[in-house]
Amino acid sequence: MRKTACFNPAKGPAMPFIGYARVSTDDQSTAAQAEELRAAGCVRVHEEQASGGDRARPVLNRLYDRLGPGDTLVVIRLDRLARSLSHLLEMIEGLEAKGAHFKSLRDPVDTSSPQGKFTLQVLGAAAELERALIRERTMAGLKSARAKGRIGGNPGLRSKDAAAIRKVQAARDEALFRRLEDTAQDWVPEVRRLRPDMPWEDVARIVNARLPADAEPWSRERLIRAAKRYVREGLLEGRVLERARRRDPDDRLLAVVAAIAGSAPDITLKQVADRLETMRERTPRGRTKWSVSSVKMLMDRARARGLLGTACSEEGGSETPDDSLP
Repeated sequence: MRKTACFNPAKGPAMPFIGYARVSTDDQSTAAQAEELRAAGCVRVHEEQASGGDRARPVLNRLYDRLGPGDTLVVIRLDRLARSLSHLLEMIEGLEAKGAHFKSLRDPVDTSSPQGKFTLQVLGAAAELERALIRERTMAGLKSARAKGRIGGNPGLRSKDAAAIRKVQAARDEALFRRLEDTAQDWVPEVRRLRPDMPWEDVARIVNARLPADAEPWSRERLIRAAKRYVREGLLEGRVLERARRRDPDDRLLAVVAAIAGSAPDITLKQVADRLETMRERTPRGRTKWSVSSVKMLMDRARARGLLGTACSEEGGSETPDDSLP
């Protein structure tokens, strides 16, 4: 998406304002929202048809991925963007991490201004209070029920009522998806970048090598389940589930090194070596300790095969060629 600078008549030259309009049903039109967004200074408006509870919003997902520093995502109301208050805060935090901003025309939320940031803090406190009150009411209700001798659990489940079972399954499914959303930044970019060129086992190891020490590691099976769910929701392309082609051992190692080196534009040879050791990837001669020269040799070969672009910095590493390829 090409970013277009916008002009807000009320404020003069402004940051790039990028509008997003959404309607819920086929008989509705985004025209009124688009007109209001353009009047606020948005030259480009992205329009989508999806219900408020629908997670599969491909237009919003593509737009969100492409927003960068200085961009401002604009909607007419908060409910056009998010499914819930917690979802809204999560999306805004993601924008802030990119250096982008968010503005709602009919609500006092503009994260590029001190007042808007204060409003966001109030919303965050309200969300936390809401969660605390729900927990408190739940605990009080359970305590009262036990005091009255009531049996815990769902009566519908005890009687094997089909509707109650479906409702519980839907709630569990929603909770699972929320957990996937919380960890999406850890695995989605790597799956999108590496699949189907690389086997799931190697993708999982590359994902795990970047996780904090206290994070739950991803198994091959868990990663596949997560990817299938995101494909089903329209949040990942179906091609990531295609079968990876077979590689001989040398090709596989080149692909792993290229994938690590391509994960960050400023990664050094020493950092690539450290990542390989964290992954417990053995050198071509079967050793566990990687030298910078071995990494450089593999990266040169990967670059010659078109698997890698620019070279990494050699900062922080030794050049002793103790384990280069024969």
